[in-house]
Amino acid sequence: MERVVRLEIGQWWADRTANELRRAGKTVRIEPKAMDVLMVLAARAGQVVGREELLAAVWPGVVVGDEALTQCIIKLRRALGDDLRSPTYIETISKRGYRLIAPVRQGGELAAAPARRRLPLRALAAVALFALAAAAGYAIHQAARPVAARSTLEVMSETPAAYLTLTVLPFESMGDGGEQAYLARGISNDLMTDLSRLPGLRLIAASRTAPDSAAKARYLVSGSVQHEPGTLRINIRLIDTASNQQLWSERYERPYGDLFKVQDEITRKLTEVLPGKLTDAVRQRRAKPYTRSLEAYDDFLRGQALFLVRRSEDNEEARGYYRKALALDPNFARAYAGLAMTYAMDYRLRPTGGSSPALARASELAETARQIDPGIAEVYWALAFVDAQGRRHRQAIDSLQKAIKLNPSYADAYALMGGIYTYIGQPAKSIPLLRTAMRLNPDGGHLYFLLLGRAYLFEDDAEQALINLRQASLRNAADLETRLYLAAALIATEDRPDAEWEADQIRTLDPGFELHRWLESYPLTSARESESLQRLLAQAGL
Repeated sequence: MERVVRLEIGQWWADRTANELRRAGKTVRIEPKAMDVLMVLAARAGQVVGREELLAAVWPGVVVGDEALTQCIIKLRRALGDDLRSPTYIETISKRGYRLIAPVRQGGELAAAPARRRLPLRALAAVALFALAAAAGYAIHQAARPVAARSTLEVMSETPAAYLTLTVLPFESMGDGGEQAYLARGISNDLMTDLSRLPGLRLIAASRTAPDSAAKARYLVSGSVQHEPGTLRINIRLIDTASNQQLWSERYERPYGDLFKVQDEITRKLTEVLPGKLTDAVRQRRAKPYTRSLEAYDDFLRGQALFLVRRSEDNEEARGYYRKALALDPNFARAYAGLAMTYAMDYRLRPTGGSSPALARASELAETARQIDPGIAEVYWALAFVDAQGRRHRQAIDSLQKAIKLNPSYADAYALMGGIYTYIGQPAKSIPLLRTAMRLNPDGGHLYFLLLGRAYLFEDDAEQALINLRQASLRNAADLETRLYLAAALIATEDRPDAEWEADQIRTLDPGFELHRWLESYPLTSARESESLQRLLAQAGL
């Protein structure tokens, strides 16, 4: 049995090898990432450790959302018996990070428990990307389904020579902690959306942690954002990847209230300096801002960040931010679309069975967004998302087709359509759509890995399912759906002990979890897939 050095933290002994906390005969097992967070905090006991520093140390080279770190802190506090309001172990430092305030000292040696057997990864996971997708419903008419799949894939097969190709890397946040990350993401995402509306330009997204994914694009835009009280600083560069020449760079230092003007200037300048196929008329067709209210825009971005966590409390908080944005600008179509999605997600997070007032409200709000501005691809995505939750799949696919027509590089639309095909029992059609989405946008959270892993599971490729579902769980350990499919994939690979461990984690996340109740609002309508999922999860003890 391996000998390991133990670390005393307050009244607990921490065994990093076994991922266990021990005190007075009591043993609490915690997830490896939570233990890693605890070790980083213990190494800097008494000092504030920023969220960005923790993310970089615990998830090196991996793009994860802030929710992954938040969940680790929650689990550590629960395991340590700590109180958020009057902590004795982990203190939250507002807008900065966390500090371990319990005493820490090296202990002697203790015997490490045998490590749990884990199935080794035998293939590389696909690069990460962000999207939200859920859907399923009544079977689509046989003649209609191939048309939907062909039309989206045909868009991607157009001759590359007909386009200039450009990648916008996610902008870096230069501020302390993670508070400004949402602003940097919002500015780079809006720039991509603005540029994607220009005919003759094809946007290929790339990850800052996987810059080689940008090699397919001829031109590369990168930048950084820093927001200090009253001041906004943006540095931006345009590079020709064929020659490695910097074609243009600029440093903007303006009052924060000039954010929209700066965004307009950046888009205009890029259309001016990009060579070749962008005509003079096209150069003047810059995308209009979604709102002229800076405060509304800020609230919208905060709502977007919270919505991605997919927990009831965060969903409620996101709804509050979308409402604040609409109070400031009642014609903010994307804020209406975001508000609609919180109601659709509420239907999923709080299943009641039967018809849902929340889902009906989501439909009304999404339609309002469309009436305000029918020229925004994200509005049609929201319509599709809501229809998918209500199992109105023909309407959802129609809306996604419109979104792709407005923005042929819209990765989220391909991903959502991939989710729909899985739910209606055609996972083989899902996989190429999801691969297209990942090719367009490899920099995101856990959801695309979940969608791809789910499709592989129902295609009876349990090994590839497990690879992708592990990546999804790594990026968002709090997502119940990911845990369920991971448990099912582990059973499919005959790893019952780890599947049962995942089942325990599901009960920790939702102590009252009942599979039949969860399925009532889950849009899986393929009888074969539903029976397969229930059979696998029953073997895991769910």
